[in-house]
Amino acid sequence: MTDETNLSTHDHQGGKGMKNGNIAGGVYGMAFIGAVVYYFMHAATFWAGVIGFFKALFWPAFLIYKLLEFLKM
Repeated sequence: MTDETNLSTHDHQGGKGMKNGNIAGGVYGMAFIGAVVYYFMHAATFWAGVIGFFKALFWPAFLIYKLLEFLKM
């Protein structure tokens, strides 16, 4: 019985540490959806929409790259 109690306590404590990651994931998810909608609405062809999907997926990396380039780091 003590093993089951320790297991359930461990599972419960592990869930608390993920709250900050879930918030960041939610913000990124909403930004991703917004970017996909934007690129799909401006796509003239199917392949422009596919490229827009990948742009929406990787835009944070480009943002950080341009920021570091601007700051000369």
